[in-house]
Amino acid sequence: MSLFRPALTLLLVFTVILGLVYPAAITGIARVAFPAQAEGSLLRDGERVVGSSLIGQPFGDPRYFWGRPSATGPVPCNAAASSGSNQGPMNPALHDAVKARVQALQSADPSNTAPIPVELVTASASGLDPHISPAAAYYQVPRVARARSLSEGSVRSMVDAAVERRTFGILGEPRVNVLQLNLALDRTTASARP
Repeated sequence: MSLFRPALTLLLVFTVILGLVYPAAITGIARVAFPAQAEGSLLRDGERVVGSSLIGQPFGDPRYFWGRPSATGPVPCNAAASSGSNQGPMNPALHDAVKARVQALQSADPSNTAPIPVELVTASASGLDPHISPAAAYYQVPRVARARSLSEGSVRSMVDAAVERRTFGILGEPRVNVLQLNLALDRTTASARP
């Protein structure tokens, strides 16, 4: 019984410090130092929140660039269900899924005979990847340009402008945020209307 009181006191003290004070302090520091990131890196179209730059969004309309397939199910790009498919290269289900994705890309743009970049037919480990490689974006330029009645050159220029370089010049690979690129496309198309 003599150990119960100090143990309970320490439990309460550490619960307050580590469960309330520390998280509140870190949240306050984050909101001051990194306000956009602390709020979820939200992307807006005017006043309307349309997504986060950190979570992929499902796009199926040919007028938009498509991101990586999502492994979250049954709802694609569900941040609450982030996980990979855990299907290995010998799994027939993965083979069938990739085959169906290749067919979907080919039927969306039958005239495109370029090799399909692998990330357009395979999910990322999280199932939420918001980025594709520049090659995957350039692969989709003809389809998007045709669907929006824009020149391929203007759409390619938008992809060029959307390419994010390596972090600190050395980390990661060049990439394109699909949601940000599609928002830029919508703004350009809306401003081009009479």
